[in-house]
Parts: sequence; C-alpha cells; structure tokens
Amino acid sequence: MKTKQKAAAPAATANAPVLRGRDRKYIFKMKVKKYAISIIRALLLFGLCFMIIQPMLIRLATSLMVESDLYDSTIVLLPRNVTLDNYRIVAELTDLKTIGGSWTLRSLLNTLWTSLLVSVCQVLACTLVGYGFARYDFPLKKFWFGCVVLLIIVPPQTIQTALYMQFAAFDVLGIIRALFGHPLNLRTSILPYVLMSLTCMGLKDGLYIYMLRQYFRGIPKSLEEAAYVDGCSTLRTFGEIMLPDAVPTIASCFLFSFVWQWTDLFYSRNFLSGYSIYSVQLSSIVSRMSRYFNAGSDVAQVVPNARQQQLIFVGVLICCIPLIILYCFTQRTFVESIAMSGSKE
Repeated sequence: MKTKQKAAAPAATANAPVLRGRDRKYIFKMKVKKYAISIIRALLLFGLCFMIIQPMLIRLATSLMVESDLYDSTIVLLPRNVTLDNYRIVAELTDLKTIGGSWTLRSLLNTLWTSLLVSVCQVLACTLVGYGFARYDFPLKKFWFGCVVLLIIVPPQTIQTALYMQFAAFDVLGIIRALFGHPLNLRTSILPYVLMSLTCMGLKDGLYIYMLRQYFRGIPKSLEEAAYVDGCSTLRTFGEIMLPDAVPTIASCFLFSFVWQWTDLFYSRNFLSGYSIYSVQLSSIVSRMSRYFNAGSDVAQVVPNARQQQLIFVGVLICCIPLIILYCFTQRTFVESIAMSGSKE
C-alpha cells in the first residue's frame, strides 16, 4: 500500500496545471490591483475620518488651554498649561452648576427628559401613520401624503406666527372658552410640543413618516394575509407581525428624533420657554459672559473674541458628549437588528 501511495504522488504532481508566463502575469496584475484598491480605500477612509474627527480634536485641545495659551503663536494643538476651569465656567453659564455652588445638571436633565418624551411620541404617531399610508386606501390618500412631503420641504419658520397664535390662545371648538371663560396659554409648557408630536406635526415628522411608509411597503402582504387566515386581528397583526421586523427603521427614527430634539432651538424657544434647555442656554452664552466676568468689578471688561470662542467650543463638546455615549450604546444593537431582519427575509 505504501508503494502504491508513493507511486501515485508523482502522477498527481504531473497532472497539476502548469502556469504559463501569460497566466503568471495576469495573476500578478490582479494581486497588484487588489492591493492598490485596498490601499486607496484605506487612505480615503482615513481622510474622511480625519475630516470628521479633526474639528473635535481641535475643540478638545482648545478647551484644555488657559487663556494665555490662546494668544501664544507657538502652540498649534497641544496646550502648554492644561486646565479644567473652562468646563466649570461653561457649566455655570449654561445652568449645569450654580455659581460658586454644586453641580445640578439642570439644563442637561431637562433636555434629556424632553428629548426622550418628544422622541417616543413622534415614533409612536409616525409608525401608525406610516403603516396606514403603506397598507390602507382611504379618501384623498395622495393629497394627504403630499401634505406629509410638504412637512419635509417647508421649513417650520414659515408657520411660526400661526403656531404662536394657536398656542398662545389655545381653544378647541370654543369648549375651553365656554368652560373657563378664556383660552389657555400653553406656550410656557411642554404640552404644545407633545400635541404636535402626537399629531405628526413635530420636528422632522414628515421624514419619519416617509421612512416608515417606504419600509412597510417593502414587506410582502402575504405575511399579513397569513396572519388574517390564522385569526389575527388588524391590531394584533400590526403589533406581532409588522412591528418586530420594523425595529431597525423605528430605531433609526428614534435616534434621528432624539438628536434633532437635543440640539433644537426653534421649537425649544417657542414652546419650552418655561424650561432650562441646554441648547437655548448655549445659544445665548455670549450675552452672559460679560456679566459673569464683570461680576463684582467696577470696571467693565470686554471678553476677547478668542476667549468667547474657547468657551463656545467647551459648550459644544459638552453638548456632543451625551450623543456620542448614546451612539456607543445603540450602534451595536442597531447593526444586530439590521442583521436579524436581513436573515429573516
């Protein structure tokens, strides 16, 4: 047996294909092309990542500098004197910390629960509306979907006056005036924003409806028909068949809603004037700097522009940190949800 095996080995080697000079050149050319594409792709990704990360690195380095380092031309990126005092100053200017007192995080906590509440209301309402547009026929369907598209195209500033008048004297068919004798002023509470979110008139609601409608339209109707045959009602079919597959799109809409609400100024200034919102506090930080630095001084001092920009950089970093943390905790779940939905299909 050993002799036969040894004899068979040279035969197998003899039957192996012999590469010609032309084939070797072709293989070498394909390997060079493969490595060249990989190197170019890596350089492009590195350049894109650097373009995104560089502004954050500059702001982080600037936030750790003392004021004298801002005017030192020999300092390019790394500070010579590192300090965290800038974060304390910005915290006191943006209602995160009482002046000379303890940390309260008031504006961040108000922004957090407001963003969560509004995002949940928007996702609930837009999911139902998007499913209705995708699966049901009703009168003037195309017209109402055109109105949804207008929500995406038309900026909310165009209806600012109408929104102000509506919620400054809020009334429903004269019922509130008949009960209380006068309309209600809701502009200092979160109720207008919640009502707008539940009626799909909130920030970017048209985009969420469009995304969810497109996703539900891509799901085969045979799944719903099979559920109806098994005795499921319309609501049960929506909750047990359609929603689990729509988790990736719903998660995307929730993340978009949370991020946009976190940094929103238009609706926050109009409807949340009774709350300390971080984005509003940050937008007016420059007007409070002169009073902050001149407190207890007889001589008014002008805050230099470089110092103003430095403190604004610190405020922007504080605003971005919760969003980065949110992304770190949700990106893995989001990717896994997409993989699971793809495997089910």
